Amino acid sequence: MRTETPKTIYRKDYRPPVFLVDTVEMGFDLDPAATTVATRLHLVRNTPGALVLDGEALELLFVAVDGRRLSAKEYVLDQVLEKQTLTIARLPDVCTLDIAVRLAPQTNTSLMGLYVSNGGFFTQCEAEGFRKITFFPDRPDVMARYTVMLRADSAHYPVLLSNGNLIASGKLPDADGKLTRHYATWEDPFPKPSYLFALVAAKLSHVERRVTTQSGRSVLLQIYAEPADLGKVDHALASLASALRWDEKRFGLELDLNRFMIVAVGDFNMGAMENKGLNIFNTKYVMADPRTETDADFANVEGVVGHEYFHNWTGNRVTCHDWFQLTLKEGLTVFRDQEFSADMAAGFLAEGKARLVSERSKRSVRAAHRIDAVRALRATQFPEDAGPMAHPVRPDSYQEIGNFYTATVYQKGSEVIRMQQTLLGREGFRSGIDEYFRRHDGQAVSCDDFVAAMESVYAARHAGKTLAGFRRWYSQAGTPRVFVDVVYDASERTLALTLRQICPKVGVEKRGVIDKKPFHIPFAVGLVDSQGKDMPLLLATDTRGQSAVTTCVLEFTDAEQRFDFVDINEKPVPSLLRDFSAPVIVDFSYTDAELALLSAHDSDPFNRWEAGQRLATRELVRLTRAAEKGEPLELDSALVDVYRTTLTDTTLDAALKEAAITLPSEGVIGEQLPVYDPAAVHRAHCFAHGALARALADEWRGTYADNRTPGFYSPDAQTAGRRALKNCALGYLARLADPVAQRLVRRQFADADNMTDRLAAFTALVNGAVQDDGSARAQAIANFYSEFAGDPLVIDKWLRVQATASESTDGTAEPVLDIVAALTRHRAYSPKNPNKVFALLGGFFNANSAAFHRVDGRGYAFWAEQVLQIDAINPSVAGRLARALDRWQKLTPTLQASAKAALLRVRNAERLSRDVTEILDKALGA
Repeated sequence: MRTETPKTIYRKDYRPPVFLVDTVEMGFDLDPAATTVATRLHLVRNTPGALVLDGEALELLFVAVDGRRLSAKEYVLDQVLEKQTLTIARLPDVCTLDIAVRLAPQTNTSLMGLYVSNGGFFTQCEAEGFRKITFFPDRPDVMARYTVMLRADSAHYPVLLSNGNLIASGKLPDADGKLTRHYATWEDPFPKPSYLFALVAAKLSHVERRVTTQSGRSVLLQIYAEPADLGKVDHALASLASALRWDEKRFGLELDLNRFMIVAVGDFNMGAMENKGLNIFNTKYVMADPRTETDADFANVEGVVGHEYFHNWTGNRVTCHDWFQLTLKEGLTVFRDQEFSADMAAGFLAEGKARLVSERSKRSVRAAHRIDAVRALRATQFPEDAGPMAHPVRPDSYQEIGNFYTATVYQKGSEVIRMQQTLLGREGFRSGIDEYFRRHDGQAVSCDDFVAAMESVYAARHAGKTLAGFRRWYSQAGTPRVFVDVVYDASERTLALTLRQICPKVGVEKRGVIDKKPFHIPFAVGLVDSQGKDMPLLLATDTRGQSAVTTCVLEFTDAEQRFDFVDINEKPVPSLLRDFSAPVIVDFSYTDAELALLSAHDSDPFNRWEAGQRLATRELVRLTRAAEKGEPLELDSALVDVYRTTLTDTTLDAALKEAAITLPSEGVIGEQLPVYDPAAVHRAHCFAHGALARALADEWRGTYADNRTPGFYSPDAQTAGRRALKNCALGYLARLADPVAQRLVRRQFADADNMTDRLAAFTALVNGAVQDDGSARAQAIANFYSEFAGDPLVIDKWLRVQATASESTDGTAEPVLDIVAALTRHRAYSPKNPNKVFALLGGFFNANSAAFHRVDGRGYAFWAEQVLQIDAINPSVAGRLARALDRWQKLTPTLQASAKAALLRVRNAERLSRDVTEILDKALGA
């Protein structure tokens, strides 16, 4: 795999396909070393020109048109490294094309296309994996109906699956005439692009459930897994049934197939894949057992199962016109899975149980989910939006499409969808979704088509106004910053709220001339009085005589805009961007007292959390600057008081309380600084954590005792929230040089009856909770491994906890880098398994900044070595690891020099994939 000359693909250069494919018939003779694939395409000309088919690492056996085999002179097979194109210049406008190829799935370590995992065959075709199976116009706007026959040894591969409905199966003779082989023929009744093709052939067991759809049809839901794992899939099956029911109730969308299958595989690049009717999942997002999986794992299984099921409509029935429109399906479906998870936690489908849960608790549960989503956005997407990999939600160019499965496309894309719901209202948004499917069912479309459907509803409700300004969320990169100015006139009892927005140049924009236009921002505000109560809001421009509200969504569409409120009886504290109504950064100079008031009383749960985070961030930035100067550190008592108020508030639900008392991450603090010194941030963070532990020791003990969850384990939102709060308190108690607290950590590790509690205690022990010669830590690591060595997913946790362990601030403990380097040689680790790589290396590079960004540069040298090793195995995984240094120019000068040397070492390597090349070129400013 020599380094390829990067080729940039531009959205503006889109051309429609020369031929459309009406139907596809495929026959597979599955063999690990030499699988043959025969494909018949029924082609219909769409535009003038030659037919050009994509391929990769394929051995072409023959090509035939309308039954006549072509000679080598009648087609052109070009190849650059493994990339291939098959060009046929002269074809009838309607014809049948037969192609036969041979490939070697067992040597396919990229896990794209057809590959072997644990003795079985699996596929992953998004985005461009189908070309590794056969020659094809491998683009999302070529949609066809598929019929697929799989043939294989019946003993080794008793389960044969593909998309759609099983229409035939039976035994086949081998070369000796014995019936040792079998076949299965599957027919997919719906047109789909090639990226949604899937097949599975393996030794698997399954569980199933029949459910009745809203129209009265009986459909079969199945989950396939290794026999030893079958006992862990019940939660995934229940989540699938819940997703089906939720989509019917919330959006009126019914399952369109007679069967829906999920298959779990241990070697998989991503979380899961929405192939039509045959979803292939990473085992991480299927398995859920209290002994081996945490509350977060249970929630992730539910969310990912929902996400992939929802793709059946938002991605499959209506798919992407081209890969630049990726957020059309991913942003929309992330929004849908977020809403599903929040609704499920609030008892959306459990009406009888839900009646026992107060409306306040339901609101708190939804707010906790919203906070989690925004924390993830700020931790990953905001830095991406500010760095060299910044791109619009709908990119304008790429070199390797695999690099654009990003936080911007997914998380920010979801926020763009959420803003449309905010502007239209929940009922209006549902009307827009209905219109979207009425217009485009069965088509490959663009983001503009989606907004147009929403705009039709918006215009009807807003006197013909358009969403022209809103479309800029798709075309302009970067995170807008909104500056807020508030002027209160006591004599007139009015308040003037002025908003001003800017969006700085980011990424490649810095090297060109670009004129950014204002975004259409739904900006939700409230006003809070001196007692912490909401004040009625009435805009001076409201001529409709509507009654006052306590939260107002302002449609902020200009570079600067003023909004006047009347009948304001006292100077208020503004509650800005309630429920995080837009993915922007709000710049307003709150006093500490104002933030403390909002933190204690704001009726908007998100902004109550936000106020505390602002205070904590402000304090951590101050401590970091002191640490950079070598000054003594002292924690401001104002933050202690806010935490004490939160901990003792009996009206606050556990999940929200846990979110409020969790300090902003070191990465988030680093993003607030113009120059990032990871060691100083780490020192400040550790100090603040310890100081809060000491100042509130009694409160932490009380919180731990009050939130125990005895009895049978349940992953429901209320119980999981209590466990999260208890374990957060344990994390603070572990900071105390207190034998009682340290015994508490050891006892929880030994006695925990669920992985959530076991892992929390294990993490505390690995981080040095028991202050001895390190024997307690070593013993915990050994015991954990010994107990769970046979469970790969639990061992991933074992690897990640060690990779993300807190780096010693006094240099007395073994450097985490040395521990991680040793673990790459441990039998529990494999560079060929993405889960292992992301747990160990991803955890270290992306979630342990102080240990990675060492002054001596050893962390960067290790990064270069690992990226190059993984790139030779799996370029997609290597590309994701490479991004750990894409923000290198934000580091201190000394760190920058070492980081740049590592980047250049990798970039100048003789062997390098397109995935890594594109990322490094952007990081280095090439």
